[in-house]
Amino acid sequence: MMKYLFTLAVSLTAAMCQVHGRVSSPNILFIMSDDHTAQAIGTYATVLKDLNPTPTIDSLAEEGIVFENAFCVNAICTPSRACIITGQYPHVNGVFDLGGHIK
Repeated sequence: MMKYLFTLAVSLTAAMCQVHGRVSSPNILFIMSDDHTAQAIGTYATVLKDLNPTPTIDSLAEEGIVFENAFCVNAICTPSRACIITGQYPHVNGVFDLGGHIK
């Protein structure tokens, strides 16, 4: 009897499992630049968009997602970039100044 119950349980489990095609991963393009103001990129619809047009970035933004809310963990660029690359704060990744290297 237990053999039949086990066979029934396995059969029902297999029947409930559906075969799905491979789920494709999203394409993620992360564009990071520093040493300029956010107003320098037309996507953010600011006063400088006509002075310095950025049509390629604007078209990418129209088709995707624009990152609009960020906080800087360090006031200089090398530690900030190291934080984005590693996902760690400067006291963890060891980059504190412009000459720093990721541990």
